[in-house]
Amino acid sequence: MPIAPSNGIQLCYETFGDPADPPLLLVMGFTAQMTVWDEGFCRLLAERGRYVIRFDNRDCGLSTHLDGQMVDIVALMTLQPGDPLPAVPYTLSTFSDDAWGLLDHLGIERAHILGASMGGMIVQTMALEHPERVLTLTSVMSTTGQPESAPEAQAALLAPPPPDRAGAIARSVEVGRVICSPRYFDAAKAERQAAAGYDRAFYPEGAMRQLAAIRVAPDRADALRELRVPTLVIHGRADPLILLSGGERTAASIPGANLLVLSDMGHDVPEPLWPLFVDAVVSHTAHAIG
Repeated sequence: MPIAPSNGIQLCYETFGDPADPPLLLVMGFTAQMTVWDEGFCRLLAERGRYVIRFDNRDCGLSTHLDGQMVDIVALMTLQPGDPLPAVPYTLSTFSDDAWGLLDHLGIERAHILGASMGGMIVQTMALEHPERVLTLTSVMSTTGQPESAPEAQAALLAPPPPDRAGAIARSVEVGRVICSPRYFDAAKAERQAAAGYDRAFYPEGAMRQLAAIRVAPDRADALRELRVPTLVIHGRADPLILLSGGERTAASIPGANLLVLSDMGHDVPEPLWPLFVDAVVSHTAHAIG
């Protein structure tokens, strides 16, 4: 897969569709490789006239790993409002700069940007820092920065994976069982996807640095109230990791934002919902074309 220099690191990326079509950047979430944006999903968007770009965030997948850079996990997890922020290797703004650097490498000045979970936090930051480059913003199963998780879902996600392949795959399936759309969860499919992800790039060390970037980020609600970018917020009513209140707060904070609530959606984008999801994204992005 191609590699792009960006913001002092290397990002692994892949594109789908015609470069002459309007660009749509997909930004994935915490510890999730770009392949979690399923190839079939990307091709559906490309078939609807979008030039789709997916990539691995730093410290994940085949992009640069910041080996050995340490974070104070105890300080991060006990952080209270008003406490001094502990030093971290990078922030959500760093992720934002990474993404803009990838678009620069591709010669793209303005783009539609869509992010899920931590990726939603990243695209919100991208829009706040460079609104002139954003055609539309789509924030999926994300939040303005306030804690919005069910404790058992957060505990499942943050539990360290076993170091062996079989154990890591089994843990991934169990996390999926807790946080993914309950109506559509397929354990056999989740196991195949976990195995493919493990074999592509198993790098649990990056998780704590990515978590640090989330933990030190300020609540973006006040800043988002000043944003003037066409925005769609998509959230699942069945999401236990970032509760629906996270999507509602995001939509309420951005002037003119539309909120699409999918009753059967958890903290994933299951294949049965792709047609509805793609229709919504294509319709939303069409308003800024031409």
